[in-house]
Order: sequence, then structure tokens, then C-alpha cells
Amino acid sequence: MTVTVLTGAGISTESGIPDYRGPNGLWRADPDQEKLVTYHWYMGDPEIRRRSWLFRRDSPAWKAEPNAAHHALAALPDAWIVTQNVDGLHQRAGSPQERVLELHGNMFGAVCTSCGAASTTSEAIERILAGEDDPACHACGGILKTTTVMFGQSLDQAVLAGAVEAARGCEVFVVVGTSLQVRPAATLVSIAAEAGARVVIVNGEPTAYDHMADEVIHDPIGVAVPRLCASLTV
Repeated sequence: MTVTVLTGAGISTESGIPDYRGPNGLWRADPDQEKLVTYHWYMGDPEIRRRSWLFRRDSPAWKAEPNAAHHALAALPDAWIVTQNVDGLHQRAGSPQERVLELHGNMFGAVCTSCGAASTTSEAIERILAGEDDPACHACGGILKTTTVMFGQSLDQAVLAGAVEAARGCEVFVVVGTSLQVRPAATLVSIAAEAGARVVIVNGEPTAYDHMADEVIHDPIGVAVPRLCASLTV
């Protein structure tokens, strides 16, 4: 049975990483934090860039461990994992890197927005802690950012094409821990459904795509996903 899984922030909350839009999400507590991951704000304001680097420095993802849901998905034979998360927990749980499609990149790499020179988030944070307010690219002096895809940026088209192919070619399409409010990730549900896949949505709150699902599960993700994965491997 071919399985493709789309995951969002909800799968990592049980690993101690807060989501953005959930009942206890970061943006409900402080809507101004959205600026830290929005491209035009980031590129236009050095103070936003400084705060964004510190936001990454303080992320629980540095020390987070994969939870039962990550491990259950990693045990699915030949599953494609399409994730909106930037925390790398799927790979740490054992999902092969080549089977994980990171739609929004990841938080551990850094790149120059002018020349494309690669570095790491850790290096940029170390420079800020050493006294640089807005660390620039060593190669050309351009603006550095993490290799996350910010709001207002386009997704990597090769990664997106791979995700579409995985959604269109699977027999079962599982959605885990995402509100399905962000496109084009959310459209993968309709692509899979229209191609004849059985769609299962596991999320704490209703989504706009629940009507397309063959099954909607509101149980805690750490319980529901291992149970679902066990049924898919029988």
C-alpha cells in the first residue's frame, strides 16, 4: 500500500515545539511574531532580522526529540513524508532524508539572499551573540536568512512538484497536525482525493478539507497516528 503523509506543526507540539495557529499558538499569544517569518518585513527591517535570529536561537527545536507519531510514520514502509515543518524531527525519527519533502525548508541552514552562499543558522546566531546586530554575508555583504521558506516567498518548485507527484500517486493520503490554511500545501488534499486516494485527516480542530476525507480523527496525535500506522501495515 502506497502512503503519502502531509504533516504540520501539530505533530511536533507533543515534542515541545509550539504551533502558530492552534489554541495555544505563538501568533495567538503575540500576533507581532508573524513579522519574524514574513519575507518583506524581514528584508526591510534590520531589527526584525535580529529578532528573527533570536527567535530561531530560542526555538525548542534545537533540543526537541521525535515523539511517538514521528516514529510511527518513520516505520511506514516506503512512505513519502511531505512536511510543512522546519524542525527536522522526521529525519531524526528515522524517515529517510530522500523520502522527506520539506515544503518550507528547514531552520538549521542559512543562505545569502543576494549571492546564495550557504552557511548555518548556528553561525549567524553566534555572530549576533558576539555583538553583530545584523550579520551580513561574508562573501558579498548581502542579507542572510535561514533556509526556511518565509511567508511571501515561493516554495522550491522541485520540492513542490515532488509533493504533488507523491499526493497523486498514493493509495492513502494522511494529513497530520495541520489546519490546512496554507496553500499550496493544503491543495495536496484535493489532488490526492481526485486521484482516488483514501484521505485520512488527523487534527485537533476541524479543517476546511474535512468534507473530502474518508475519515477524520480528532484524538491526540501521539495516540492516533501510531494506531493508524499500525492499521496501514496490517
